[in-house]
Amino acid sequence: MTQAILCVDDERVVLDSLKAQLKDEFGENYFYEIAESADDALEIIDELFEEEVNVLVIVSDWLMPGMKGDEFLIHVHQKFPKIIKVMLTGQADDGAIERAYHKANLHRCLHKPWNGEELIETIKSGIATL
Repeated sequence: MTQAILCVDDERVVLDSLKAQLKDEFGENYFYEIAESADDALEIIDELFEEEVNVLVIVSDWLMPGMKGDEFLIHVHQKFPKIIKVMLTGQADDGAIERAYHKANLHRCLHKPWNGEELIETIKSGIATL
């Protein structure tokens, strides 16, 4: 089955950077999807599921227009509990991070600006739990 990593952030430059770092590390092992909002991401997840593409990991920003990252990850967790969820944020409050850990089984919260090695290690450790 094809496997995907989904990055969600309202800043295109962040998405492009994440996608480039992931491709550099994992090459053609995964399919890489990006979404500029939680709503777009939910549509993409449903489309991939219908196409029998397994979303392994979601890396999501917290502060986005519309739905915040913790709400988004909780929503995803209710429907797809096995997806590894990583929050990448510069502004999340402690309450939002705690909610994501408890209600969305958040794997890890990384802070912007992120460290590329830490991001890759976080994704590898998440995939290793599958």
